[in-house]
Amino acid sequence: MESSAISATALTCNFSTRQRRSSAPPRRAIACHRDVKRRTGDPFCARGNRTIPAKTLLSQNAPEPPLSSDSRICICGRRHFLEASGAALLPIVPVNANASSSSDPMVVINKFRPQRPRWYEEFYALEMAQSMGSFEKEVAGYMTELFSHLKGEDLKVLELGIGTGPNLKYYAGGSGLTVVGLDPNEQMAKYATAASIEAGLPSSRFNFIRGVAEALPLTDGSMDAVVGTLVLCSVSNVAMSLKEVKRVLKPGGLYLFLEHVAASDGTALRFFQSILDPLQQAVSDGCHLTRETGKEISKTGFSELNINSAMLSKFSLICPIVYGVACK
Repeated sequence: MESSAISATALTCNFSTRQRRSSAPPRRAIACHRDVKRRTGDPFCARGNRTIPAKTLLSQNAPEPPLSSDSRICICGRRHFLEASGAALLPIVPVNANASSSSDPMVVINKFRPQRPRWYEEFYALEMAQSMGSFEKEVAGYMTELFSHLKGEDLKVLELGIGTGPNLKYYAGGSGLTVVGLDPNEQMAKYATAASIEAGLPSSRFNFIRGVAEALPLTDGSMDAVVGTLVLCSVSNVAMSLKEVKRVLKPGGLYLFLEHVAASDGTALRFFQSILDPLQQAVSDGCHLTRETGKEISKTGFSELNINSAMLSKFSLICPIVYGVACK
């Protein structure tokens, strides 16, 4: 599972951590520096500006924000993943054999994500392309911090739930970097491809493939990094998806994440999230408001983990968020 030696890349893991579970250090040129300087004023959780041990997490301890009139239901379109395009230089296989006995990718996709009508997928892709701008602006600082850990040449990066490609601009400047964008909605492909061109990624360095996070169509230990933002809220099985992330990472590879999670128990926000969660799932392509995704990430068994919590000022229903870096 944790096979293959890693290409000589200087993939930098610039974070502090107190969680180590692994044995031998990974055979790769990866420097895990112990220090991440957070910006003054970041709305971290009540424990203050420090690394939170994974097992004592986190999201339920974030301060309760005031409910504002511009609160709205999340339309997290960037979801689990993947269209068909098998580029020769990428280790793409039809499906993960452990997830399904079928060799038909659509059977695997439909197993975890019931098929939507084409008109719905087209409408949803258009909605994502037009409506997520304000959210992207608010989390831009966190995203810049996360992507600063991707350093090196010839990196292979998998982005889960690529959607319309809002994160592709953060890959700009990567030397020889190859991005595999995964999404179950094939209508996202045209938007993601346009975003990759705008970001300056050569067409040979970006591939959109269709599939789901619970059964990634990639070989073991084939990715230097996996990126997932607003994805685990809408997968059918969070634990299985995280297991797949770990499977496709090379030893020492990084998982960069930003997810919205449930508010603290007993708060007004958590009450409203619970009430609106069924409606949210119906109108937002399966997105859940009450998942404790940070805790799920902490249980996955990464060798090192840095995870932080923050509140957003404008998006009350999809608060708090957790973001961070995990190292296989």
